[in-house]
Amino acid sequence: MLTFQQKIEILDSYPQLQRKDVSLGRVNYHYEGSQHDKKTVAFHLHPNGNGYVYAGLLKGYPTDDKGLVNIRDFTEDELRRLLDASIASLSEPLPEAAPSAKKRKRLAAETNWVNAKGEKLTLKAEDDLWYLYSGLSLEMAFETPDEAREYLAEEGFSQIQD
Repeated sequence: MLTFQQKIEILDSYPQLQRKDVSLGRVNYHYEGSQHDKKTVAFHLHPNGNGYVYAGLLKGYPTDDKGLVNIRDFTEDELRRLLDASIASLSEPLPEAAPSAKKRKRLAAETNWVNAKGEKLTLKAEDDLWYLYSGLSLEMAFETPDEAREYLAEEGFSQIQD
């Protein structure tokens, strides 16, 4: 297992990644050249050795629901292969057949959603975040409208056309 410092040194060797220190001594690495809404390549590298790398566009990696792979026990070669693949996947735009964020109809600042049970949710854009409300109660917050759309679709909600 690589130490926290060894993982940091490996990630620092990628000039296209920008280090972002976050809370509790954790570190993220962003790829500003990403052709996707997703820009975080390495997420929450922790001094205890734990951390994650984005592989949501890759096949053959066990990812969580956010497309992240736990790299706690990775060797240097394994980590470098995953980082190379992650950066390459984020560098390529989606195929023309797939709806890209740029080609999709942009969400209005406020949209309404309903499921088969008739439950209604409202998605509102405020301060660069997307907030999902059930009545006056905040249910969730998202960084991008695509994350919100994906969540709502997974939960069986469809946008109400006003």
